Amino acid sequence: MSIRERLSGNEAASFAMKQINPDVVAAFPITPSTEIPQYFSTFVANGTVDTEFVAVESEHSAMSACIGAEAAGSRAMTATSSNGLSFMWEMIYIASSLRLPIVMNLVNRAVSGPLNIHNDHSDAMGVRDSGWIMLFSENNQEAYDNLLMAHRIAEHKDVLLPLMVCQDGFITSHSIENIMLEEDNEVKKFIGKYEPEHYLLNQKEPMSVGPLDLQAYLFEHKAQQGIAMKKAKDVILEVSKDFEKWTGRHYGLFEEYKLDDAEIAIVCMNSTAGTTKFVVDKLRSQGIKAGLLKIRVYRPFPAEEIAKALQHVKAVAVLDKSDSLNSAGGALFTDVTSGMFVNNVNVPTINYVYGIGGRDVPTSQIEKVYSDLADIVKTGNIRSPYRYLGLRTKEVE
Repeated sequence: MSIRERLSGNEAASFAMKQINPDVVAAFPITPSTEIPQYFSTFVANGTVDTEFVAVESEHSAMSACIGAEAAGSRAMTATSSNGLSFMWEMIYIASSLRLPIVMNLVNRAVSGPLNIHNDHSDAMGVRDSGWIMLFSENNQEAYDNLLMAHRIAEHKDVLLPLMVCQDGFITSHSIENIMLEEDNEVKKFIGKYEPEHYLLNQKEPMSVGPLDLQAYLFEHKAQQGIAMKKAKDVILEVSKDFEKWTGRHYGLFEEYKLDDAEIAIVCMNSTAGTTKFVVDKLRSQGIKAGLLKIRVYRPFPAEEIAKALQHVKAVAVLDKSDSLNSAGGALFTDVTSGMFVNNVNVPTINYVYGIGGRDVPTSQIEKVYSDLADIVKTGNIRSPYRYLGLRTKEVE
């Protein structure tokens, strides 16, 4: 039976970790993810879990410790944000190339510089092609639920890739919401015991980890990572189906909110989806057929499924909470439009970079996006597809 509780996003993440009871947690504090290992350390101190908690001297060391633990046959977890993820960068790639199913909480925050401790998605977008599965969370409930599913996905024999669960710094990480928690014993039953086939401490199978990999082999190994990422899509859906049978809460690769008959639609991720749903309801009451496609699974990117979901819409806006600084739109926009093009879906699509450094995103800004989409449908004129939302300086709007 589910338990009704009120928790912040960070508390929800640490509670999920407590229920998972990993073998090793290695972490270094950085705002706004610090609370996750901080809360979890109290579970270690009072004996609620038997996890080996490793207080390291840097984020690079945190991921290195997780890699060592996972390679030895342990279930390992960590948490970080922003510059902490940047400091892990070398080890992020090593974790995925070694096919180690580490699970990480990534509390999204702007990457310096200039220094900013508030939310955008520049940290996640910086490692989007590093070989990690990436799940995004609209609210505290979804952050908790994604973590409960994470190990089942990452540790699947057809996947064996690390996985990060993302949530918006401060917006969800420090905001308290009503949440449904599951019973500890039921969580453990759902996740199961980690029993890797190959690991360093297996005396019957001597092995090395991280050997030199030159021209004769590296290409094939990278291709194997790519194949595993493709297979992860089916595994995610399979695990989500089992999760729904258990809890009644449904998750797919993305959420379609009033999208089935929509004429204009927004594509976005994380907490902005909640604001957008409110605007969609308001516009629907006015007879405007607005809809939302909220990305949950960003890696592997469900290009074909997204294209199919948007093929009937007359105009689409993709919202990016980070700027690729490439003069051709943000990362999510590039992925969405590429998927639409490859799957022969031709819908007028525009991009908005928004919310950088924690800039507030009021409903009026989302309403403006839908208004712009309605104008595109009416006139057929896109003008510039690359736009900013909420800038104070009009000359670059």
